[in-house]
Amino acid sequence: MSDTRPLLETRALSVGRGGVGLLEGVDLRIMPGSALVLRGPNGSGKTSLLRTLAGLQPPRDGTLEAEPDDIVLAGHLDGVKPTLSVAENLRFWAEIFGTSGIEQALRTFDLDRLRDRMAASLSAGQKRRLGLARLIVAGRKLWLLDEPTVSLDQEATGLFASAVRAHLDQGGAAIIATHIDLGLAPIEHMDVSRYRAAPPAPDDFDEAFA
Repeated sequence: MSDTRPLLETRALSVGRGGVGLLEGVDLRIMPGSALVLRGPNGSGKTSLLRTLAGLQPPRDGTLEAEPDDIVLAGHLDGVKPTLSVAENLRFWAEIFGTSGIEQALRTFDLDRLRDRMAASLSAGQKRRLGLARLIVAGRKLWLLDEPTVSLDQEATGLFASAVRAHLDQGGAAIIATHIDLGLAPIEHMDVSRYRAAPPAPDDFDEAFA
């Protein structure tokens, strides 16, 4: 029997930043094989939502159910160690995540010919591909992705989209904050602006920064 349990579920989730509420009433149910794209203008709360889902900051309210060991977050920073080679970076992350083997990650993001190059000498796009290759090494079921195609050219964006598609086909899932059409189907979209939190009352505003 296939596993039909959600990888992540929220009910009436509220998130904030700097003590101020950004989003409230967010209900999510992320199933294996599914992808959700987060839309919304800059500052609307996409990054804060992803960080909350990843367990990097606590919810302001509501419930969040997920296995932490199922989740990996790829944020704005690539997490690349400049004094290590491409292969050494991936081996480092494999050790952190308790996995083995980096060859699939190298192939998926076309990094094999760069395996011995020091990360400090990589271009911005190559560093981004190396940072995203960490997703393959991590072996986690749920990918949380914050503007993952920044610095990627069209070809590299295609490699990333193929990686996401393969991950979904294998029963993984993804939540992606992006304005790029990755050509994934089926896929759901959520405009986080729909969940914008009400501004604090004047009496509460000072307390938010106390």
